[in-house]
Amino acid sequence: MTINKKEMKLGAFFMIPGHHVAAWRHPKAEAHNVMNFDFIKRLAQTAERGKFDVVFLADGYAVRGKKQNTIGQTVNTSFEPFTLLSALSTVTENVGLVGTVSTTYNEPFHVARKFASLDHLSGGRAGWNVVTSGSNAEARNFNLEQHLLHEKRYERAEEFVDVVTKLWDSWEDDALIIDKEAAEFANSSKIHDVNHKGKWFSVEGPLNISRSPQGYPVIVQAGSSEAGKELAARTAEVIFTAWQTIEEAQAFYADVKGRMKKYGRSPDELKIMPGVFPVIGRTEEEAEENKLLLEQLIPEEAGITLLSNMISVDLSGYPVDGPLPDLPELEEVNGGKSRFTLLKDLADRENLTIRQLYQRIAGARGHREIKGTPEQIADQLQEWFENGAADGFNIMPPYLPGGLDDFVDLVIPILQERGLFRTEYTGNTLRENLGLKRPVNILNNRLKETI
Repeated sequence: MTINKKEMKLGAFFMIPGHHVAAWRHPKAEAHNVMNFDFIKRLAQTAERGKFDVVFLADGYAVRGKKQNTIGQTVNTSFEPFTLLSALSTVTENVGLVGTVSTTYNEPFHVARKFASLDHLSGGRAGWNVVTSGSNAEARNFNLEQHLLHEKRYERAEEFVDVVTKLWDSWEDDALIIDKEAAEFANSSKIHDVNHKGKWFSVEGPLNISRSPQGYPVIVQAGSSEAGKELAARTAEVIFTAWQTIEEAQAFYADVKGRMKKYGRSPDELKIMPGVFPVIGRTEEEAEENKLLLEQLIPEEAGITLLSNMISVDLSGYPVDGPLPDLPELEEVNGGKSRFTLLKDLADRENLTIRQLYQRIAGARGHREIKGTPEQIADQLQEWFENGAADGFNIMPPYLPGGLDDFVDLVIPILQERGLFRTEYTGNTLRENLGLKRPVNILNNRLKETI
């Protein structure tokens, strides 16, 4: 076996019963188990058997496809991440547990307390995927007609993360004493108010839960817009991003890591993990058959709705076998700007119709789709990993459980044989397995500076 000191990081991105918009129709998908904890437990344990760094859960605050009457064609039922990850923490031992929570429709105190709780419950395996909500459907579930402008969402998100980390720092590591004889449960001098007063939030603190095993849960960020890249360079420890070509991925990798110096951070403090949708076959012919089957299962209305939501433009009135209509300028888009740009560029570059474009993104949703034998899948991951395009990948199985089983049983052994991926967990916490340092208590340092 070749020894490679640098090993890629892998996330198992769970979208139940699979990432493809028609995954629930796949003959081997266990769609009836979408709300069955035993099934999801089995998936998490499979990810752990494969030595994945994390199980990753996405989340949103509205159903998809309501306007276009496709609500019945789309999987719109899923567990709330904190509840599910807390349950999974009791049936796994090593794999990290990353949940998506929006900064747009939550409050910092709630989020800080819940993630600290998950980190304690899991023994230091929690991670927070920081997102900003992007749809008016979500806004209408929170007393609004329209969501905040893109730049305002990121402005709020930046302050939100600041407040959360201050709250995590409000307890020093050794604040708990539990001295029965002295009647001292905690050292009060090591529990601090945060006294945050900003544009978006006013929070006194301290948090009512002690500092968690990792200090902070790992902070993951998913945006690739200018505002998103800046937020990631300052605060993120993992980035989940989407790119179609190695050249685009290399440019993003260099850009974000190049921004970190001005925030006093080293490039090694951030792991960039693009999403990958693998279609695996024992032969090339089988992989192609698997791809064609998924395409044939897509309900037309569901495909149009998915694409409409991703580019923030209603395509329901346009010929499905015609080109995209004239799209707004990027500055006019108030949804996901980076995904809008990616899909527009893909359609322009390959001259795709609306149908062809939704078929292309119905599984990966703008992330990279790779197809082939296990060796070919491993080759494509290795190319990006070894050429400055990624530190690892967030794997998006087309359907479950088969898509995850195939990756664990067929692809991971090849990566291990090449010395590209671990054969055993070496750390006790998610930070240790990702090669991230434990954060210093910044609030405590600030207080010392004022004395």
